Amino acid sequence: MARLKKILISLPDSLLDELDAMVDSQQVNRSELIREAMRFYLKEKKRVEMSARMKKGYEEMAEINLEIANAWLAADTCLQRSYEEKLAECE
Repeated sequence: MARLKKILISLPDSLLDELDAMVDSQQVNRSELIREAMRFYLKEKKRVEMSARMKKGYEEMAEINLEIANAWLAADTCLQRSYEEKLAECE
């Protein structure tokens, strides 16, 4: 098991009352519940940050993908016109 260190924290009475009620209902001690809550918070914080980075990346790629799509559309349109002109010459 990892080495445990003691810390001192200050909580408002109302938050401590809620904590103690949860400790009683889950039959764990305060330290265990606070450790679990901190793990959950840190994991959720990382998830939110990753989601924000992914959103930013998708937004940046959307602009690049749009530019690429427009370039290919212009090239395709040019080829289509050329093809249609050659077909018209054959008629």
